[in-house]
Amino acid sequence: MKPKIQTMILFFLTAVFAVSAFMLVRQMASYRAGDEAYAEASEIAAIPEVLETETVQQPTEQPQQETQTEPEPAPSADPYAQALEQMDLPALQQVNSDVIGWIAIPGTEISYPLVQGTDNDYYLTHTWNQNSSAVGAIFMDCRCSADFSGFNTIVYGHRMNNGSMFAALKHYKKQDFLQAHPQVYVTNASGTHAYRIYAAYEASLDGTAYYSAFSDETIKKTFIDEGVSLSVIRTGAVPTVNDHILTLSTCTGNGHATRWVVQAVME
Repeated sequence: MKPKIQTMILFFLTAVFAVSAFMLVRQMASYRAGDEAYAEASEIAAIPEVLETETVQQPTEQPQQETQTEPEPAPSADPYAQALEQMDLPALQQVNSDVIGWIAIPGTEISYPLVQGTDNDYYLTHTWNQNSSAVGAIFMDCRCSADFSGFNTIVYGHRMNNGSMFAALKHYKKQDFLQAHPQVYVTNASGTHAYRIYAAYEASLDGTAYYSAFSDETIKKTFIDEGVSLSVIRTGAVPTVNDHILTLSTCTGNGHATRWVVQAVME
């Protein structure tokens, strides 16, 4: 091989290595900045340590009728909900008025401030305190009611490679993970709301999972049926058209045509 060609190859490989190293360092810096932002949020709000999963009600062998007769269990029966009710939400809102609550899944990395912007783009690249970062924020769809009064409330978050943000949602492909982590908690100005997970599946971007407005009960029923039928987990729970649904959405890791969603019904 001619020396000139060898030099060109060496230069090319060196350039590839340099670019790769730069990208890695930048990614690590972004992760670090995100970790610091959300550690700060936990400190400001005085968020309690995530309780052991044994302290949280486990699913799910109960008949659906029993779930319907107790839609809003007393907070004192759930130590995690009780602890979250002590958080200082106004302190977070002093930092950013877009903060509308806190979302958590006990026993996972998911425990973050919940924000809502005027569009669905800004918080893809900004943390809860509006710092620019690829980590982004956990944010509610701008079309949804901030008080969770709508039939389907959609919440987005990145699937980060370090396991942060909504990365843990990918584990709901496994039934045993669902059994260990069956509930999602949302704390807002009206208190703490518990949601029981009933479906997890890969959804198309134009599928019913992303509907925010429902003109009649037939469309609501179609939404419920599609989620239950596509789900890769089984709980035996089927929401009604009078329930309130929480749809958590993140990337699949397999391209941009679909998203991974986990759906839960307010108890």
